[in-house]
Amino acid sequence: MNLWPPFLFAGIRVVELSDDYRHVKVRMRLHWWNRNYVGTHFGGSLFAMTDPFWMLLVLHHLGREHLVWDRAGEIEFVKPGRGTVHAEFHLTDEHLDELRSRAADDNKALLWFSTDVVDSSGEVVARTRKQVYARRKNRKSVDGGVAGTV
Repeated sequence: MNLWPPFLFAGIRVVELSDDYRHVKVRMRLHWWNRNYVGTHFGGSLFAMTDPFWMLLVLHHLGREHLVWDRAGEIEFVKPGRGTVHAEFHLTDEHLDELRSRAADDNKALLWFSTDVVDSSGEVVARTRKQVYARRKNRKSVDGGVAGTV
């Protein structure tokens, strides 16, 4: 993922990804190319560093019998981001159990996940929330039909 253009060109680095896809840590250093007009972290880059992870972690665990998408996202800027900032993601059994329960019987499941972006002293720079959508695929798409058929 570190070579994925939206991360590469914003200076976002995945520094930890657990083997079980339950934990991710990302980092972004402040550079001339990711600063805003007033010299702090560009807000779009702060959001981008948190954007794909909840969906990817959930998708990895629910597997191909589920459709998993990001449905909504929001960010609250708490203080100017300077220097190096970090964000961490911890997917729990409770998250997965909640999604599986809600998605049972072909229902859609919507679950909000929160992530703070913090600076090197641990102070919150931004709070993000992502809503993940999950639903069991219909039998045809799971059994070899067109993937993603709804």
